[in-house]
Amino acid sequence: MDKNRILIVDDDANICELLRLHLVKEGFDTAIAYDGEDAIKKFRTEEPCLIILDLMLPKIDGIEVCKEIRKVSNVPIIMLTAKGDTFDKVLGLELGADDYIVKPFETKELIARVRAVMRRSSSDDDKASSDVLTFPGLEINIANYDLKVDGVSIDTPARELELLYFLASNKNVVFTREQLLEKVWGFEYGGESRTIDVHVKRLREKLGNSHDDAWMLKTKHCVGYIFEVYGK
Repeated sequence: MDKNRILIVDDDANICELLRLHLVKEGFDTAIAYDGEDAIKKFRTEEPCLIILDLMLPKIDGIEVCKEIRKVSNVPIIMLTAKGDTFDKVLGLELGADDYIVKPFETKELIARVRAVMRRSSSDDDKASSDVLTFPGLEINIANYDLKVDGVSIDTPARELELLYFLASNKNVVFTREQLLEKVWGFEYGGESRTIDVHVKRLREKLGNSHDDAWMLKTKHCVGYIFEVYGK
């Protein structure tokens, strides 16, 4: 992976050039694809550290591109869409996108999102061992962004792992969706609280229910979420 290269995928050449100019100004290298088929090829050859992916693309749409990439990689993906419909946003997140932004967008906002996603997805080799949380059948390693369930590593996007790590670090404390957006996503993230529900759903699928007698990621009705630990 090239830690400085961003793949821009959009069938609008003007948008691609605008993003390229601003990203280069910020010190990034860029690659561009104008359709979904070329996007998958460029992902393999350019090995980007992040992908800005339009939803509506010729040949292969952004949803399918995201699906193909997620089969083999957890590279951060920011989806661009001309649609403001919540369904499209939620679908993109469920498929593994790390963030989304609706067209038309402010370039400064998109650059801020890029920076935030890259901060979340980068691992820090100097982090202390306290960044590894362990519970029966569960290990959350925020230092190398690794999640293990019953000793088996589970591919987990950075955002999901950070959400789980935060809740588990504050076990038995209930947080509202808005608090989680602020504390995990950061003040620069302007997403909807529904985003939290999507990620919790995906985390529960990964965690399973074989250790419900020891710990559980629970919903507190009309309030938010809690990582509840029993007997400790």
